[in-house]
Amino acid sequence: MPTTKRTHEMVAIHIRCRGLHNGPQFATPGPRPRLDICAAYYLVTEGGPVPPEFYTDETAAIRLIECSAPTMRALRELSAALDTEPPVTTIAPGVDVPDYIEHVSHWAATPALGDTRPPTESEVIGRILRVAKTRPSALALIPHQRPAAA
Repeated sequence: MPTTKRTHEMVAIHIRCRGLHNGPQFATPGPRPRLDICAAYYLVTEGGPVPPEFYTDETAAIRLIECSAPTMRALRELSAALDTEPPVTTIAPGVDVPDYIEHVSHWAATPALGDTRPPTESEVIGRILRVAKTRPSALALIPHQRPAAA
């Protein structure tokens, strides 16, 4: 299993070589499928082939990604480096958890406020590579993602 730094670098290479999928589901079918950014992280950390759920079942694909500890660790790091906070999902009354998959996927596929286009593949790759060069302890210090004071 690659280090998180190496995971980010490998995802950047994957996107550079195969492109980035921003449409429905997590992948486009074909001999060289294009993957959503979160699916690319999953493929790098867990290996191939691309799970069939990525083409047809968004809910099952999300569950696969969520169950991969190395994928989620890398997605949390990337999420911490974004300019916005991750949305939260209420899993029980009074229990909210950050949705890192939605945060990262939405960032890579959707125009930011005031923009008319989502980030280019080069911009996505650039952000990923900056995260790869950042010490994990420094990511914890990004203001909008620090735990609230008790």
